[in-house]
Amino acid sequence: MLTNLIWWIVVGLIAGWAAGKIMKGGGYGAAMDIILGIVGAIVGGWIFNALGIYPGGGIIGSIVVAIIGAIFLIWLTRLLKKA
Repeated sequence: MLTNLIWWIVVGLIAGWAAGKIMKGGGYGAAMDIILGIVGAIVGGWIFNALGIYPGGGIIGSIVVAIIGAIFLIWLTRLLKKA
């Protein structure tokens, strides 16, 4: 259980930081990067599943899915802020 929590935090931190760099040029701070990455992993998993795409397992696949999900969240948030 503890290792799963650590896994989610590590993947979340990496994905949140990367998405922040890609979308903004900088991260959002460690805590927000972790949250963004974890939520991004959930959203990314849902998007990939809806499209019928099943990336390989392991940490790299998890990080890629989480980054794509986090980028989508950042884009959606910015879109809603403009409306």
